[in-house]
Amino acid sequence: MNTEKLLSELNFKTARSSGAGGQHVNKVASKVTLIFDVKNAVGLTEREKQLLQQKLAKRLTKEQLLLLHCEESRSQHRNKELVVKRFLTLIRTNLTISKKRRATKPTRSSTKKRLDSKKRQAEKKTNRRKPDF
Repeated sequence: MNTEKLLSELNFKTARSSGAGGQHVNKVASKVTLIFDVKNAVGLTEREKQLLQQKLAKRLTKEQLLLLHCEESRSQHRNKELVVKRFLTLIRTNLTISKKRRATKPTRSSTKKRLDSKKRQAEKKTNRRKPDF
């Protein structure tokens, strides 16, 4: 993954932010939408593209576009910085391949602990019963 190539492929759209803010909100387009075309990305290998398409399937549009919005700040520049950071962390986390889990046997001590605790619990329950005469 080449970060500089990916950043050059990003497209941004701005719009008016929703929510409180008075007259400022009505005048300034501070909301930033990041658009990234996963299918036609030059900065990614074919394997990386497939991996992203699988992992981000719910977030992609029909045209395989990734859309991220940010309207946290009143500043358009700050929102742009935030959405780019979010994009990079999203790409990094989804490109990492996690290790497959290997099934292992429980250790002797863990089995012994489990059985001991079961015995203690059973004794507690039997002690709560009414005595037999």
